[in-house]
Amino acid sequence: MGLAGTIASWFGAASRPPGEGEGAVPGEQKSIATVAGTLVFTGGGDGAFVERSYAALARGGFMQNPVAYRSVRLISEAAAAIPLVLHDGDSEVSGHRLLELLRRPNPMTDGAAFVEAICGHLLLSGNAYVEAALIDGEVRALHLLRPDRVRLIEGVDGWPEAYEYRAGASVRRIAAEGPGGEPSTILPLALFHPLADHRGFAPLGAAQNALDLHNAAARWNRALLENSARPSGALIYCNATDQMSLAGIFRDQAESRGKV
Repeated sequence: MGLAGTIASWFGAASRPPGEGEGAVPGEQKSIATVAGTLVFTGGGDGAFVERSYAALARGGFMQNPVAYRSVRLISEAAAAIPLVLHDGDSEVSGHRLLELLRRPNPMTDGAAFVEAICGHLLLSGNAYVEAALIDGEVRALHLLRPDRVRLIEGVDGWPEAYEYRAGASVRRIAAEGPGGEPSTILPLALFHPLADHRGFAPLGAAQNALDLHNAAARWNRALLENSARPSGALIYCNATDQMSLAGIFRDQAESRGKV
């Protein structure tokens, strides 16, 4: 079920895919058996590509690289600045409880910060997980789950069966589908990943080589400045009697340049 369908079902609205009327043919039931495997891509001597974790990209990119940090912030803030509008057909709806919930998803987060966090998770992980808190069967709050704490559990057919959320010593298992075919209380959002079925690819992951070069250059320049801009190494000559001849060479070079 998509984003719009899940949210609509959370609030009791019947969601129907476009083109499905009263006499429409029911959708197909898909069952595809898959076999788990491992893919390793190697290049011609340049090492294998290793997809980095959310924590690695967050530390090496967002928390240590000013360019990556500002890029994530610009995209997140721009997305959060878009006003949310609810329509019922062609007419705009105001004062709906869905709008109130999105303006204040939970007591600790406002709507803008919530959208910024979703974008941050997507950019750094490729995945974002929104959990609905139900009271008496009604959605009262929305919470974000950190992507590195969520593990997708696949069924024997390869489709998501549950999500395992781990925080410290606490582990919760959230079904991917509610009882009676109802939507799950967790809404997974994922960016396109060419090599994974249910996991997203982080945009920052595509720039990890450039990120490494930028961070390495910054570390090199800092180390050079801490060493008074003196490059490492030493000029060594073995025979002390050659001091005068060495000084003569330097003097001759200076004279040839017109400095003496």
